[in-house]
Amino acid sequence: MGVCNGGNKVKRNLLVAVLSAGILVFMLWASPAEAARVYVSIAPPPLVVETIPPVPTPGYVWVPGFHRWDGHAYIWVKGHYAMPPRPHVAWVAGHWVHHRSHGWYWVEGHWR
Repeated sequence: MGVCNGGNKVKRNLLVAVLSAGILVFMLWASPAEAARVYVSIAPPPLVVETIPPVPTPGYVWVPGFHRWDGHAYIWVKGHYAMPPRPHVAWVAGHWVHHRSHGWYWVEGHWR
């Protein structure tokens, strides 16, 4: 009888470990951006109108400036030129999104 109880305990521990790992993988896969999302109760200021300088070298793309939240206030980050990581991609500018009950959150700019 001791062998059966020990076998059941091992099976139960294995099942718990597998289910725990599955839940963790699902949580990481399902909403990685939401896990790190920070909400700001103050709306971002209007975008700063920047004068775009001439392209330094052909192939570079202008990445516009944006307001970054530093934990206390919005700070303007100037735009800059960047070289795309591969051909035929476009820069999708980062932007602030309003959530009706939580406030504002930042969506990071990225290449697409």
